[in-house]
Amino acid sequence: MGKRILLATSVAIFFFLLFWFNSNSVAPSAYTLPTSEKSRENGKYLVSAGGCVSCHGKASDTSDEVDINSLAGGLQLVTNFGDFYVPNITPDKETGIGLWTASNFIGALKHGIQPSGAKYYPTFPYRAYAGLSDQDVLDIGAYLMSLTPEKNIVPQHELPLWLTRFSANIWNQFADITQRPRELSPYNKNEAYVRGAYLARNLGHCGECHTPRNLLGIPKLSEEFSGATLGEEVIEPIDADALTEWSENDFDLFLLLGMKPNAEFVGGDMSDVIEHNTSRLTDSDRAALASFFITYQRDKLNSEKISRL
Repeated sequence: MGKRILLATSVAIFFFLLFWFNSNSVAPSAYTLPTSEKSRENGKYLVSAGGCVSCHGKASDTSDEVDINSLAGGLQLVTNFGDFYVPNITPDKETGIGLWTASNFIGALKHGIQPSGAKYYPTFPYRAYAGLSDQDVLDIGAYLMSLTPEKNIVPQHELPLWLTRFSANIWNQFADITQRPRELSPYNKNEAYVRGAYLARNLGHCGECHTPRNLLGIPKLSEEFSGATLGEEVIEPIDADALTEWSENDFDLFLLLGMKPNAEFVGGDMSDVIEHNTSRLTDSDRAALASFFITYQRDKLNSEKISRL
């Protein structure tokens, strides 16, 4: 009997701590949204570079296309875990983010926490956005709050009974446990590498599609960018092995035009990413991404091969 009580108590404490650690909100007075035009312009660029319109563009009633001039949401995301509907991120006070504070933006993007304190589902790539700088997040918030409010009531998610906000907390804890921190790169003092890694792993969240996942849907960082499947769609690898024949210029041109070294143009969802996201990057940001994916990833692969000799 004593062992049963001890076990029950331990389980109760575990779930209490699990809930508490994942439900903490960000201090409401800790941040302030910037008001300068420079911050809003940076936020506009970051929203574009981050590909926000690909998901948050206003859904059409008649097709799978989204209105790229609106961030009113409504797009249906069909996944193995259920159907999710992307929220309205215009500053409408009833159906959008019009009541959000600066701390709400930090909580959402960097911690996956809703203004209510509940956890977001991981279809929102907050684990990638966690690496964003506070200033970039606040600039994004400043830009979004400057948009014209649009009223758009987004449907409720269609999920199995077991998939709740609380189970999302549990998922997040498993992700923390299973995703080991990346090894410190010898290039961490190289400006191009740091910027390219920031764009690829955080703002651009390339791994959300291009990194395979385990049965729980947690990305396998040990196989970063090695390709994945989303439903019936096969996502091509963009790791060093896959890009062996590519030069930095090839990759830069791919980001700009969607053209591969063999003169073939990319199709599917990636064509939208090129059109609405990577083609709008600055020359220096495209170059940083090209350096990260081609030079630095290749050097890492070569050093790993040498270490196995």
